[in-house]
Parts: sequence; C-alpha cells; structure tokens
Amino acid sequence: MEISFKNRRLRKIFMQRGGLRRSYGARNEKVIRARIAVLKGLHNLSLVPTNPPERRHQLRGNRKGQFAVDLVHPYRLIFEVDHETVPRKHGGEIDLERVTAIKILEICDYH
Repeated sequence: MEISFKNRRLRKIFMQRGGLRRSYGARNEKVIRARIAVLKGLHNLSLVPTNPPERRHQLRGNRKGQFAVDLVHPYRLIFEVDHETVPRKHGGEIDLERVTAIKILEICDYH
C-alpha cells in the first residue's frame, strides 16, 4: 500500500532518523515501524489483520471515515483512505479491497 502523511511535520517525524523515538518513545517506535511495515507490505486495506497485534478497525462518530491500528496501549496509528474518490461498495461503505493508498493523520490516544 502507498502511505502518505497529513503534513510535512508528521512526515519528518516518520522519516528522520530518531524522529519516532524522540516523539513517541523507544517502545512505540518499534511497534510503529512494525505497523508501517505491515501496511506497506500489503496490497490493499482489506488484508490488514483485524486481530491483534495490528487490529485494524474503522472509527465512528467524529472520526467517521478514519481507521486505526493498535500501538502500545492506549495509543493508535490513525489514518484515512488517500484516494481522490474514496472507493465504495453499492451500499455506501468503503470498499477495503480497492483501498491501496492511505494517509497517516496522527498517533494518539483517542479514548
């Protein structure tokens, strides 16, 4: 899957040597890198496991249209579909099999 970032600041944290460690700590850095490797290594969003450790899940409420994967509790890697037009099924739900690009929005505890 293709991965982009919400802004240059977030991209810099992910790409700069030591950026993840400085921003999120050594333990989270290791888990974040593992999650990114899984996301990059799969062809589409439907292939990202819904069981731990990744536990991909779609968010609701004010985060409708966003997804998350688990990091070190309680943190989550939050992302959204990054297509010009979000691929949808006939019923209106996002077609995960056609989602091949995501945009990372943030790492946070949204609970």
